Amino acid sequence: MPSAPRTDDAVLATTDVTVLLRYGLTQDAFRTALFGDGAVAAAVTLDRLGVVPRSLSYVAKVVRAGGLRYAAALPEPLPSREASALLRQWLETAAQLADTPEGETRTARWLDTVAELLGLRRDARTRPAGEA
Repeated sequence: MPSAPRTDDAVLATTDVTVLLRYGLTQDAFRTALFGDGAVAAAVTLDRLGVVPRSLSYVAKVVRAGGLRYAAALPEPLPSREASALLRQWLETAAQLADTPEGETRTARWLDTVAELLGLRRDARTRPAGEA
């Protein structure tokens, strides 16, 4: 029996965002991949977990105000336990590699990018068919 074809979302959901963070935050050559495929993959993954964009935007503000280590130590940075654990893993990776003002700013910008993409996905689902 043939398997169902994989959608773009299914392919993106298998992207290892942690690896993209590891290299995208530390090497300029990988920054495009982090803010491109990495941000879209993170948005798809968080969307599947029911995260709303404003929650992620709030975490970006926390990173700017308190730093990556502070944000990574939050007991529940997002409303759900599963989404919080995933985001905490991403924040801990970023904190290990980019614990500088520039790295924190870059990570907060990435989180804002993911939140924006998440919002676009949600808007596209609720927009009536044929409306641009």
